Formats: sequence, C-alpha cells, structure tokens
Amino acid sequence: MGVEDADGRGRVPRDPEDDYSPNAAAARTTFLREATGAELETLTAHSLEPGTLPGNIENFIGAAQVPVGVAGPLLVDGEHAQGEFYVPLATTEGTLVASYSRGMKLARLAGGVRTTVIDDAMQRAPVFAFDSAREARDFSAWLVENFDEIKRHAEATTNSGRLRDIQQFPASRLVYTRFNFTTGDAAGQNMTSKATAAACKWIASQRPEIENFALESNFASDKKSSTVNMLHTRGKRVVAEITLPADLLESELRVDSRRSFRARLMANLGSFMSGTVNNGAHAANAVAAIFIATGQDAANVAESSAAYDFSEVLPNGDYYRSVTLPSLIVATYGGGTGLATQRECLEMLGCYGEGKVGKLAEIVAATVLCGDISLQAAIVADEWVTAHDELGRNRP
Repeated sequence: MGVEDADGRGRVPRDPEDDYSPNAAAARTTFLREATGAELETLTAHSLEPGTLPGNIENFIGAAQVPVGVAGPLLVDGEHAQGEFYVPLATTEGTLVASYSRGMKLARLAGGVRTTVIDDAMQRAPVFAFDSAREARDFSAWLVENFDEIKRHAEATTNSGRLRDIQQFPASRLVYTRFNFTTGDAAGQNMTSKATAAACKWIASQRPEIENFALESNFASDKKSSTVNMLHTRGKRVVAEITLPADLLESELRVDSRRSFRARLMANLGSFMSGTVNNGAHAANAVAAIFIATGQDAANVAESSAAYDFSEVLPNGDYYRSVTLPSLIVATYGGGTGLATQRECLEMLGCYGEGKVGKLAEIVAATVLCGDISLQAAIVADEWVTAHDELGRNRP
C-alpha cells in the first residue's frame, strides 16, 4: 500500500533500496488497483526487465504495447545506408504501413531512394545579459577570440561530444547563443547540456560584467518546431530524393507527373497560408512510428518531423521528388535504444550501436519520402478515403 500524505491522499509506493525490482513494480500496481479500480492486467504483461530501466523511467508499473508492422523492402542508395531494409513502424493507424509499403515498392522499381546527410548539430542555447548593448557587443567579440578555450572546457565533460561553433544572435543588451555540438551516435541533449554548463561556468568566471546568464534561453527550440532549427539544423539535416519515371507513376499509382505537380503547387500555397513548418504530406507519421519502434525520444517528433518538400517535372515527363528533414534527432546508442524490443527493431535495420546513426537518419528520411509520395498520389487519384474505408478504423 502507498503511504498517506498529510492531506490523506495515497502516495505511490517506492522502494528506497531497489525501486527497479519486480516487487517494487508489483507494489505500485497493487496500490493502483485499489486506488483506481482498474485491473491493469495487460499493462503489467510485458517482456521488460525492470532492472534494465534505471535512467529511462521512474515509478515503473508496466508497458504500453503499440502494434509494430513492417514496411518494405525499402531500397536506399545512401552514404551510410545502402541496400534493402525492412522498416518497423509502431502505430495504431490503419492504412499507414500499407501506404508506406506502396511508396517503397514504387521507389524500388525506380531504382531506390538516394539519401545524403548534409549537416549534424545539437545545441544548447545560453543567453548572457549585460548592463548595456555595448558590453554585450564587446562580449560577442570576446567569445570569438576565446573559442578554443571555451571548446576545451566544454569537451572536458564528454568523450564523444565536440563543440563545432558558437552562433550569436544579439538583441538589446542580451547575447543569445547556440552552442553547436556533434554528439556521435547519441541524440545528445543531455550531453550538450552538461558540456555547455561547464563552458558557461568558465565564461562567467572570466567576464565579471555578465549580469546573469541562463543555460537555456529557449532558442535551441528543444522539442518544439521552429524556423531557427529548420534554417540552422538540429540533430541531422538529411535529404532523400528520387526521380520517378512517368510510366511508373501511371502504372503503379494511377497518376501522371503534371497532375501530381499541380497538386503540389496547390499544397505549397496551402502550407504557406496555414503557417505550417512542413509543406509535405505527413512526415510525422513515419518519424513517430519509427521513433516509437526504435526507442527514440518520442517528444523529438515535434522538431524532427519538420520538412521541406520539393518536386519538379523534368523535360522528359519524369518526376523528381525530394524531402529535406532539417532537424532530425535520432540515436543508435543510449537513451531508450538499448531496451529489449527497441534494440530488436534497430537490429532489424542494422542500426544498433556505435557508428550507425547516419544510417538510421538516412532510412528515416527515405521512409518519409516514400510515405509522402504514396499519400499525395492517393489524394490526386481520389483513393485516399477508399483506402481508409478498406484498411482503417472508419470502414463501415
């Protein structure tokens, strides 16, 4: 049973000796059954070992089981991902896996998706306050002059993080900065926080005119979509592209390149009018489904699903398509990637462990492109609602 607080409410049980034991989890579920009346039979039926979860969750009681389907094979011609891949998608949305598989089939017939990692940067964004704009200006110059020493203090806290550069965005008597790191195979938010904190401590010791500073000014846009991250990269900036032959579009998707391009023009204007950070179809579906399957931080879907969609009808009638993901945050090491089912999904892709993060980023981008091609074609061919009627929850 839980311990009662001063107001008489039950407190969730915890074991100060070993809170990640089966007994500790069982005590919490017993408490919750009595407190809420819920049976919790399926929530407590799972393959996770509680002892593997420190650092991933607190007050562990069970697992929310999300169905995982597989789409593919996905043919990728990347610098890191090369060959065919079967992509695990964790979702409860009917038609989703089928739609991605359809897009992947077309891509395979067209020779595969070409992928390129353009940039790599994870940030923490401190802000420094001064008495006047002149002091702020002088500090900006000092940051540039002392970058090597700042870098040394930051990197002393990490084995794999490297401080690339410090961007500056002064306003009023404040200097907003973005400390840009490469983080190896980890997503790197915690790594960059620790490294930037060490750097800021040294900076503050050298510049007594700093009135105050905050380690994070919200300018890193952590777990929020933003224009700054789309322009300057957060995580990996990845491009996936393909040229679709005109005859394949007609035989496989029942559309032609000119109708498809006209639909893209209208969709671009609609995106502009609505103020969205994504002019494509549904990047968040692929990103979220892969993230949940492979143990990524699901909240990073907020910025990771931002996308630039570009298309062009070539002189011969073929259709060039690309998607750029400017702030894709993925990891193949650390966080939730080592948990049992998440690790298995990464192993299915050949993406578990060190040296694999570029490969995973390219697979995600290629999957997004295939899904956008399939959905946009279904809209143009007037097959979107029919597909949901046949495969989704809205069937009669």
